[in-house]
Amino acid sequence: MKKNQKNVCAAVCWLEAFALWTVLVCFVDVRAIGPRGSTVGFATLNRWVHDLTGVQMPLYAVTDWLGLIPFGMALVFAVVGLLQWFKRKSLLRVDRSILALGGFYVVVIAAYLFFETVVVNYRPVLIDGFLEASYPSSTTMLVTCVMPTAIMQCKERIKNRVLGRCVALVIVGFMTFMVVGRLLSGVHWLTDIIGGLLLSVGLVKLYASVAHPME
Repeated sequence: MKKNQKNVCAAVCWLEAFALWTVLVCFVDVRAIGPRGSTVGFATLNRWVHDLTGVQMPLYAVTDWLGLIPFGMALVFAVVGLLQWFKRKSLLRVDRSILALGGFYVVVIAAYLFFETVVVNYRPVLIDGFLEASYPSSTTMLVTCVMPTAIMQCKERIKNRVLGRCVALVIVGFMTFMVVGRLLSGVHWLTDIIGGLLLSVGLVKLYASVAHPME
């Protein structure tokens, strides 16, 4: 139970950190430095980083298309759950970690929809001529929520340790490229990326505490 208690405590701490960060983004150094006079917190820091990276639309396009991979990964585990349900003839007999993963995906989608509705700030660039909600970075959140839980699932299901480690390394490399690529593309403020990471870590820790409560 000790490891699980650590996961619960870590989840609470990371989610509280995300909540605090969100409040700070709303109130600290808020200025109109975005397109069409849109405002953003930590304006000095965000403008400095954005001026440093510039806007790299090809990189944005690449990370946008690669953002479909987490959806595919989620679909794979959804199919695993459906097959277990069909084979075992009871939803309650589906692996606890798979059921927890389904609930986790629902929470991630709910968080995404919430911040699409309650706009904290907009992107530093117009997308197809429109202002789009930017906080937290939805791509960062999606990738760093789905892929770490995929590593956990693969660890359970891949018996070959060498293969399991190789899969984990590939996933970590993919996550790193996506987060760094999203920042360097210039389509998000630095604070959006940080917000996405804080929320993701909190949610992943929460998933771990539910998926493996006896550890």
